[in-house]
Amino acid sequence: MQRHILISSFLILLTIILGYVVERSNFVLLIGNYTLFFIIYWFISNRIENPKYIRFYIAISILLRIILLFSLPNLSEDCYRFIWDGRLIINGLNPFEQLPSYYIENKILPESLTSELYAQLNSKLYFTVYPPVAQAVFAIACWIFPKSILGSIVIMKLILLVAEIGSILLIIKLLKEIKLPEKNVLLYTLNPLVIIETVGNVHFEGLLIFFLLLSFWLLVKFNWVGSAITMTLAIASKLIPLLFLPFLITKLNFKRSMLYFLVIGITLLILFFPLINSFFFNHFGESLNLYFRQFEFNASAYYIARWIGYQIEGHNLVATIGPALAIITFLSIITLAIQKRKEDIRNLPESWLFAISIYLLFATTVHPWYLTLLVALSVFTKWRYAMVWSGVAILSHSHYWNDIFKENYGLIAMEYGFVMLFVMYEFFVKNSKKV
Repeated sequence: MQRHILISSFLILLTIILGYVVERSNFVLLIGNYTLFFIIYWFISNRIENPKYIRFYIAISILLRIILLFSLPNLSEDCYRFIWDGRLIINGLNPFEQLPSYYIENKILPESLTSELYAQLNSKLYFTVYPPVAQAVFAIACWIFPKSILGSIVIMKLILLVAEIGSILLIIKLLKEIKLPEKNVLLYTLNPLVIIETVGNVHFEGLLIFFLLLSFWLLVKFNWVGSAITMTLAIASKLIPLLFLPFLITKLNFKRSMLYFLVIGITLLILFFPLINSFFFNHFGESLNLYFRQFEFNASAYYIARWIGYQIEGHNLVATIGPALAIITFLSIITLAIQKRKEDIRNLPESWLFAISIYLLFATTVHPWYLTLLVALSVFTKWRYAMVWSGVAILSHSHYWNDIFKENYGLIAMEYGFVMLFVMYEFFVKNSKKV
């Protein structure tokens, strides 16, 4: 037990450094501490079998999240847009109605919408893209602490902490239900990317994962209506679960699928209704359109396609390539759903894992926290490439080295090269040995 206490003490130290000391511009300190954390995580999640020690490390993982409650996010500025949107809502303003710059230029500033907060936004010229469940959390946090940035962040972190604890409990229940080893829970709960990017940097994949796992649990228990409602809450936290709906069409019979999607439609309408006005659809659609046509970060297939475009046309073809890759993604996922239609409903996590992997492969923007969903889904499968990807994704933070944003294509190639090598190992070497 002494060895495990020593290891956990080291994890606590690394968490404090990563949450309270490291700055994004100090890439050397960041990657050094993260790599140490990941090595320990990989060792523990692959070696620990004793139920007593599994429970011990689950408790430690929750403690690590609690430690991060009072840290200001240091690897992302998204939290400031969350607070901006939340303060708009508590002042009776619709966050989808105007750009942040509109309020500054026209001097329409309630007391809590300060120029200091505006200066910290990384999306001043873009309409918000966060759906209603996320917006509700922003509003609650700003209602409790209308003028304190740290106070609002702590409330959001508390909500994400509760969601993470719920996800851990659901993973344990689902592993028993699917008859998989209990130790698989450590693959998620101790993953440094999950800990740092959910509670640490306030990303709402934590809320999405909780509702998605709850929806899957209710589906396994044949509670179709409950599953549909919680699936809708997942979609209304982050839109990405929309990619998973085709797999449900092929798993449910006609009557059940009609009921399931009717409940999703009604629940979505109820959730979005308070935010819908004459501006909503245009502005929300514009933000989604910009995501596929303008935003670029840490991509893989897209960067290859963009380079080819430069050779042919001599300029960036993102406005064409982005939507084209989105269509390829959609068709690939539909094809996969048809191929997986006869599989047991308990295999849904694997189908969803492949779907989100396809999406990220062709995406123009791949932030590290997007991978937390892959890690959660991998727990219920034999595939471990998502865990490897969560380890090397830290390389993307090199783009902020010394506070100068410049993508390092050599490190991007190293990141995806390492992931693809592991994917090939899993599919062609490791998998073939079990046949």
